Amino acid sequence: MKIGAHALRTALFVAPMAGITDRPFRSLARRYGAGLAVSEMVSARPELRASRKSRLRLDHAGEERPVSVQIAGADPAELADAARHNAALGADIIDINMGCPAKKVCNRQAGSALLEDEALVGRILDAVVSAAGVPVTLKIRTGPHPQRRNAVRIARVAEAAGVQMLAIHGRTRACMFEGRAEYDTIAEVKAAVRIPVIANGDVGNGEDARRVLEATGADGIMIGRAAQGRPWLFRQIAQFLATGEALPEAGLAERREILLEHLDGLYSLYGDEQGARVARKHIGWSVKALPGGEALRSAVNRIDAAEAQRAAVNDYFERLAA
Repeated sequence: MKIGAHALRTALFVAPMAGITDRPFRSLARRYGAGLAVSEMVSARPELRASRKSRLRLDHAGEERPVSVQIAGADPAELADAARHNAALGADIIDINMGCPAKKVCNRQAGSALLEDEALVGRILDAVVSAAGVPVTLKIRTGPHPQRRNAVRIARVAEAAGVQMLAIHGRTRACMFEGRAEYDTIAEVKAAVRIPVIANGDVGNGEDARRVLEATGADGIMIGRAAQGRPWLFRQIAQFLATGEALPEAGLAERREILLEHLDGLYSLYGDEQGARVARKHIGWSVKALPGGEALRSAVNRIDAAEAQRAAVNDYFERLAA
């Protein structure tokens, strides 16, 4: 798969997830087979560019290219300026967020709230594509609510504006993350446009990925929540799609190595204190299915020091191995 001049190793994508898909997470996912890992969304508001949160979200030091930065907002001029700004900082691809259903985003008429106003969507896409100077991609949902799934119309607007790839989560804004994703709308979009279409929603293994690709005709798969604590999922899916072979879950030794590397990356990026807080959820996801995992999660949630937290995780895996 290609986005502009950028050839991707696989057609497997990491969904941008605020507070989760930071540089350490993206780096691990790319190593284990993701072709592209889109950054956490960054606000288009210029007064927020110098904030610590924005600076950390835009830290791509040592990251595999191409680098894709997702921008969020509702004003065409602000989004166009944000696209120029991030491209100047080194973004190879600009992704526009029209998929987030969170209230704090939609209350600003950004994210998936934009799907209510197709004319505004067109103005935003025209402005960003004209300004970016790099390929522009778009993330959407199937529509504002189940009675108005307008993804096909949005996709046609995106293609006409020059958007080079479209990722679709198979739920509406109103659905949030409840119920099951539906793929009929994604199939309709794929039949309606010529640009690559990426299917997102409820893919947790290779069989899911194959089923969704067959149901939609999509060009690739985007994975979010299922990869939390499981970066090797991309390796499993790539292998299954290529050969039909279902690889096992990572063994204890590999899980330990991955998690400790992830922790070190978080401490380095955020500093020990904030890094230890951010790490808690990743530790919980990583050990959820393992014996004593809940006890470890509870214990590390009470540890504020990075060194002590890392030692607790290391000791846990040593006990399991023994």
